[in-house]
Amino acid sequence: MNNVITNAEVFYKNFKALPKKNRKEFIKILLTDKEFEEDLTDIAIINQRINEPSISLEEYLSKRKSFRHEI
Repeated sequence: MNNVITNAEVFYKNFKALPKKNRKEFIKILLTDKEFEEDLTDIAIINQRINEPSISLEEYLSKRKSFRHEI
C-alpha cells in the first residue's frame, strides 16, 4: 500500500479515536488555517462540478480569444 495512504489512514483512525470535544477543537484549528480553507473550497467546487461537460484546452483558449475580441 502507498505510504501516503497508509499515513492518512493511521491519522484518520487516531482522529476518530479522539473524544468528540477534542475532534471539534482540532477542526476549529484546521479551519483557521487559510491554506487548508482554500484546499477545502477547491475540493468542494471540484465535487460540485465533477459531472459538468469538459472542453479541451484548445477549445477554451479559442473561445477566450474570441471573447476578448468582442470586448
